Amino acid sequence: MTGTGDSAVAHASADDRLRRWRMVLGGEEDGTGCVLGGRDAAMDTALSALYGRGGGGSGQRSGGLGGSAPHVARWLGDIRTYFPSSVVQIMQRDAIERLGLASLLLEPEMLEAVEPDVHLVGTLLSLNKAMPETTRETARAVVRKVVEQLEQRLASRTRATLTGALDRSARTSRPRHADIDWARTIRANLRNYLPEHRTVVPERLVGYGRAARAVKKEVILCIDQSGSMAASVVHASVFGAVLASMRSIATRLVVFDTAVVDLTDQLADPVDVLFGTQLGGGTDINRALAYCQSKITRPADTVVVLISDLYEGGIRNEMLGRVAEMKASGVEFVTLLALSDEGAPAYDREHAAALAALGVPAFACTPDLFPDVMAAALEKRPLPVP
Repeated sequence: MTGTGDSAVAHASADDRLRRWRMVLGGEEDGTGCVLGGRDAAMDTALSALYGRGGGGSGQRSGGLGGSAPHVARWLGDIRTYFPSSVVQIMQRDAIERLGLASLLLEPEMLEAVEPDVHLVGTLLSLNKAMPETTRETARAVVRKVVEQLEQRLASRTRATLTGALDRSARTSRPRHADIDWARTIRANLRNYLPEHRTVVPERLVGYGRAARAVKKEVILCIDQSGSMAASVVHASVFGAVLASMRSIATRLVVFDTAVVDLTDQLADPVDVLFGTQLGGGTDINRALAYCQSKITRPADTVVVLISDLYEGGIRNEMLGRVAEMKASGVEFVTLLALSDEGAPAYDREHAAALAALGVPAFACTPDLFPDVMAAALEKRPLPVP
């Protein structure tokens, strides 16, 4: 009986492998001899529409989504039924890139059918200027949903990490009583322990400055809004709003292409910030840094974060000179080639090397690492370069 059971399990496992290969290869003449039915057939149809010959692929599938908005809306509903959210997001991205469906996102019923994610937000922002009023409110709702998800994931840890960094950087040896850091004070005075009195004589007090009651640091986020930086713009806008909510940090948010736009007055709502950007166009880092440099009033207490792939269309030597000047004045300068979860970005390696020679390492940063990078910059510690 055991042998029979094992044989049945092996047979079922083999059938499952054939079924999976059939789903991957597509087409009836794929050599598997497997015919799909029911849910599997419906999943295969959804895949065929995107990845078959009609969808720009080179496999045996045929099909395509065509230009029909109702057809695409039904397909979006199908993939959300058959696949997990992470797969749906990938398929949506592929559909936009492979089949040119971006224009259909200008229709409200289409936006209501999609699975919101960072990449979709980037696509909507690139279409912002072409978006009709009938679509704008729906698009804002989609963007707000993604922003709220990011805030839930990132805000609490960012505030906690940066508050700790500000407290540590604000420690003083002459604190008010309410500001004494008792744990560190005791450790600093252990040699003054009096056994007969079972007490420590606090010869030296260690305390926190009143970071929460006054601005202690200034942060300038300088964000490249060229098309390749879409995901970085989304994350940076969320972080900008989080930083702006901290009373001890004065935050400025600047976006640029060949022009420079200061969106600081919109930081209360990252959705407003995002719709104030215009993805695409050229890049003039030098002009953007000139603007940021003009806004620095306390260099030793300022952190400038440049988020860019460093493909400079402006004056290279002036750009590097401005970075050197800011560094020399006491500014902490951070260069992030990307602020996203998308892996290694494309970037200008020559400019990255030139910045590194100035003591400014350029590296890609994930949203989860960003609070630690900022904490190190605020405390003037070496950055946690991945």
